[in-house]
Amino acid sequence: MTLAARKGSMGIIVRYLLMLAAASFLAVATAFPSQYSDFKLEDYNFTDVITRDVCIVGGGSTGTYAAIRLLDLGKSVVVVEHKDRMGGHTQTYTDPQTGRTVDFGVLEFHNLDIVKNYFRRFNIPLVSANFSSPGVTSYVDLRTGKEVAGYVPPDPTEAVVRYAAQLTKYPYLGTGFNLTYPVPEDLLLPFGDFVTKYSLQGAAQFIFQYAQGIGDLLKHPTLYVFKLLGSDIIRDIFQIGLLTTARHDNSELYEKATAELGQDVLLKSYIVAMDRDAAGAYAKVVVKTPDGLKLIQARKIILTIPPKLHNLVGWDLSSNESSLFAQFRNSAYYTSLVRHTGIPDNITVLNAAADTPYNLPVLPGAYQISPTTVPGLHAVYFGSDHPLPDAQVQAAIINSIARLGKAGTLPTTIPYFAIFSSHAPYELTVPAKAIKNGFYKELYGLQGQRRTYYTGAAFHTHDSSLLWQFTETLLPLVVA
Repeated sequence: MTLAARKGSMGIIVRYLLMLAAASFLAVATAFPSQYSDFKLEDYNFTDVITRDVCIVGGGSTGTYAAIRLLDLGKSVVVVEHKDRMGGHTQTYTDPQTGRTVDFGVLEFHNLDIVKNYFRRFNIPLVSANFSSPGVTSYVDLRTGKEVAGYVPPDPTEAVVRYAAQLTKYPYLGTGFNLTYPVPEDLLLPFGDFVTKYSLQGAAQFIFQYAQGIGDLLKHPTLYVFKLLGSDIIRDIFQIGLLTTARHDNSELYEKATAELGQDVLLKSYIVAMDRDAAGAYAKVVVKTPDGLKLIQARKIILTIPPKLHNLVGWDLSSNESSLFAQFRNSAYYTSLVRHTGIPDNITVLNAAADTPYNLPVLPGAYQISPTTVPGLHAVYFGSDHPLPDAQVQAAIINSIARLGKAGTLPTTIPYFAIFSSHAPYELTVPAKAIKNGFYKELYGLQGQRRTYYTGAAFHTHDSSLLWQFTETLLPLVVA
């Protein structure tokens, strides 16, 4: 073939590709009319237009609470949730053989009136939580499968008292990130330095276990440790006790809330376009649902999902919003229930290390392998400083169990997962320098701007009970 002929054939190919591109563009424009029609009502069937007072993005713990409370306040709502269920980190497994339920996401709640009233609204009884490990606790380095020779965890009581005394200096941390400026230097210290400064070594292992999901505990600014293990949870643990559901089914709350919300919940749905500055009374939100595109018109929007940029595709972010959200880093947390481990049901395995400060385990790795109320079913909680592929986490868990057997520490067999769940992105943080320079002041400055309000863990803490309290402070602004 001559060069001229090759050029001719290339021209035909290019024209053909351009035709395909044009056809693809028209197909996308038809599938997503909002992106090419300025959110015109005439682009949608009447039944595909949803007009509500409030659009809530995210049907996790916070989004569900906001929706129910707004209904109780006489407001109309619609919830957009990308999963096939509501409840977020709350997950419950029903054993097919015994019918028993096992919570393996959110396990407990604070002993607060707001918690008791919320569960009472749905006729769900609460009882005192008791999550003490049955039988024997074995401290094992899961990198080797061997017990940590001679390791006995210290009594954390005196160190926790000192820790709690430091918390009293910052009562405002119990309600959010309403920091004072300049930010106290102790809050910016890496927590490892803070432990040394205030002689908290005896509490390090205790804090590590209660702050699961944060990643490398000792490297994070102390602020984030205080947020995860604050005064309220310390009081509940050591004084009045925590609560859980009497039926050991924390997901029941979200199942009943979903039933009450009915068609006002759009499951397996996600935002493809948004105009929060639209003329008139409503922000416009285009949502892809299993039934096709819907156009939501809402007077207010509440964001409850982790505000990472990859979660906000389709949002009309301002440069300021993008700049703030882009600063977030996150750890990762994974929960699972594993069968056929071979580990006796009266043994709890806690991951520890012989060669690290305070014997804290090395991450990525499992925090613990614990028996459940179902014989032969073990809960495994796994943490990492950064998200990992699910398959990699699952392989790491299986290998950790296998090493227990190879080392002769415990009898093991070949396990398999009854259920596995990723909770990434988890624990959104920013560097100490950003905190010092006013990051949270700017973040909180977004509240109410462009018809949008913000709640969820990034704006307070990973704690359902405290997030419900935080959300209550926003509701008067949302309904105004």
